[in-house]
Amino acid sequence: MSSHMSARPQRIEVITGGERRRRWSMEEKQAIVEASLAPHASIKAIARKHGIGTGQLYNWRHRFLGAGPTKTAGFARVDIVNDPPRLSGPIASAPTTTPTGLIEIVLPGGATVRVDAQVDAQALRRVLGVLRG
Repeated sequence: MSSHMSARPQRIEVITGGERRRRWSMEEKQAIVEASLAPHASIKAIARKHGIGTGQLYNWRHRFLGAGPTKTAGFARVDIVNDPPRLSGPIASAPTTTPTGLIEIVLPGGATVRVDAQVDAQALRRVLGVLRG
């Protein structure tokens, strides 16, 4: 035997006729994705077993695992006003200086938050987090 003959045989796949694209049902795709999520599962071996590419399997995994609701980027309505509306009622103490950089944030639920340039960023994050719910 020559060294060429003692080498491990290669896998050869013969395709006869005009093979069309394979159609996978959602159940089949889910079963393959679930198999790929098993501990110590080899993506390459699972893809080879089912006759698909690893890229296809990763696409299916992304589709099934990332199928939750996603937030899309959008625009927020901003109104620029010359003179902010004044609150009615008693004032605890009169401000010593005029606030600069006044920002008014109107949230979708109707809550309004007004802050100036001196606001503590961490406190504002906590307040907005609670109001967004």
